[in-house]
Amino acid sequence: MLQFEFMKRIVCFSVFVFVLSVFGLTANAQEVSGSVPNGSLARGKSVRVTVTLDIPQGLHVNSNRPKGENLIATVVTPTGGGLRFGAVRYPAGHDKTFGFSKNALNVYEGRVTFSFPVTVPAGFKGDAAEFRVAVRYQACTDEVCYPPKTKRISLSARIR
Repeated sequence: MLQFEFMKRIVCFSVFVFVLSVFGLTANAQEVSGSVPNGSLARGKSVRVTVTLDIPQGLHVNSNRPKGENLIATVVTPTGGGLRFGAVRYPAGHDKTFGFSKNALNVYEGRVTFSFPVTVPAGFKGDAAEFRVAVRYQACTDEVCYPPKTKRISLSARIR
């Protein structure tokens, strides 16, 4: 009987660890990438940079305008490198109803692309620039939302 109880605990613990690892992987499964057209920027000119958030099937993230005051909106924030950044262009999400809410929420699913203008000041010194982009989002399944996350990427470009 003691051996059976011990085996039962090992099985329960193993299942618990498996579930935690699956949820942990799911919560971190989003990928963020970005690109600068032609990998270069020109002094005194603006270029529209794109950042992509890939959301695995079975998950969604709140859009930039999620339709709820307590919902965490997706926000893209570029910084650094001695460059000037314009307003981020957020795509429209789509309305979707979930079992946990009476009202439809505005969400992103699949691959979502954001863009913003980057301007190199005319007096920029150097032949390359590096800047960072942070993407803050909250991933959810149809039943549970994970804590908000911020993923950061670095982008670089030649300056001409």
